Amino acid sequence: MNQSCVTPVFKSPYEYQAYRISPDATNRLAIVFDPASVNLSITYCIEIFDVGGKTPPNRHQFAVETFFVLKGEGIAVCDGKEVAIRSGDTLLVPPTAVHEIRNTGAKRLYVITVMVPNENFAELIRSGVPVELDAEDLAVLQHNLDQNTA
Repeated sequence: MNQSCVTPVFKSPYEYQAYRISPDATNRLAIVFDPASVNLSITYCIEIFDVGGKTPPNRHQFAVETFFVLKGEGIAVCDGKEVAIRSGDTLLVPPTAVHEIRNTGAKRLYVITVMVPNENFAELIRSGVPVELDAEDLAVLQHNLDQNTA
């Protein structure tokens, strides 16, 4: 019996590298795990939407993409159907579905985004503009919210 084992990979939010896919993008993606770091065809990132931010409508030929809302509220659109989303909600988008996420809240929207297989998603993210996570981002990712960032 052939068994393979992947050594666990641990990261702190201070180790995440964030990018804007394009200079005018209203969302940032902080890569947590991708094929370069875990040698698996998966992209796992934190997607941070500015107030009013959104993704352009997009689709993936083979990949399944999931979204878990950590904080904030917005609208998810999948094949023309709109659904309100907020903290704790999960969305699964099957291959070929045209989808987008929009931040409709008064504060940033934070979403865990996972794509399997990678389908060059990590490479697209890394080809963008590197940006830093700020104190608000790190507070949300560490669950250490104080009065100023809640």
